[in-house]
Amino acid sequence: MPPADVEITRAVVAALVRRHVSDAASETLSPRPDTTGWDCETWRLGEGLAVRLPRRAAAAAGVAHEQAVMPALSQALVAVGVGAPEVVFAGPPDETFPYPWSVVRWHEGSAGLEVARRDRGAWAPPLARALRAIHATDPGSVPANPVRGGALATRAESIAERLAALRTGATVSVGDTDLLARLWDEGLAVGGWGGAPALIHGDLHPGNLIARGPRLVAVIDFIDVAPGDPAYDLAAAWLCFDPDGRRAFIRHLDGAFAPADWVRARAWAAAFTTILLGQSDDMPAYATLARESVAELRHPA
Repeated sequence: MPPADVEITRAVVAALVRRHVSDAASETLSPRPDTTGWDCETWRLGEGLAVRLPRRAAAAAGVAHEQAVMPALSQALVAVGVGAPEVVFAGPPDETFPYPWSVVRWHEGSAGLEVARRDRGAWAPPLARALRAIHATDPGSVPANPVRGGALATRAESIAERLAALRTGATVSVGDTDLLARLWDEGLAVGGWGGAPALIHGDLHPGNLIARGPRLVAVIDFIDVAPGDPAYDLAAAWLCFDPDGRRAFIRHLDGAFAPADWVRARAWAAAFTTILLGQSDDMPAYATLARESVAELRHPA
């Protein structure tokens, strides 16, 4: 995990809430270490809210971006029965905290990573509905993301370097690395998305899903939302599900995507897995996700 650029303590968060939201609410804060990601940290605020703060300068613009796009996306997801991190207050930077931060609706549950893959099949219909709702939302003036949702060719150099690093390490077998490289090359070979850029989540994996056992509660972390190739999100078929769940997920997308789209989706899943294999030594849950995803990637859509 990248190191934090700022120290986020209870005192820091309580002071922000006290100054900008409510003095009384500041007394109800509790940390949730299981919701700390590469980019942001989350603190629960009372029963129904949470404070979401970027822990790195690189994520600050993403939080401001999330504040701008979530009104429309929250409505779209709630309409199909899936929760989202509705922003109820967009916190400004101040003298004690240098980045924008948010107060969002809290969704009770655990990170999807904590649910066994074999038990995630029930998520397939609601996750398919959520993706259809996201992809159907007008991108408007939402800017493109330089690393999420573009053509695979824009990441070719970076992924080639990461695959080369796996080959020189001792943690991934030659066969698994060859599989990831082959799937990436197959995605490059089928060409790009032929439709208009769709709004995509941009970071869809079990760590950004909230669940209560077999029930999908919410999709979270929208700092990478951008117009692009929806195949980037379809990679969740391999990152989230076992074969039965994957078939159900694809079936509930009602034939909206062509075979070539699924080839690109599998390539993006291979790319994400390659990244995790090289960078998850201090995050056991993501290391497990990477190993499981390699096994799932042996199977086509």
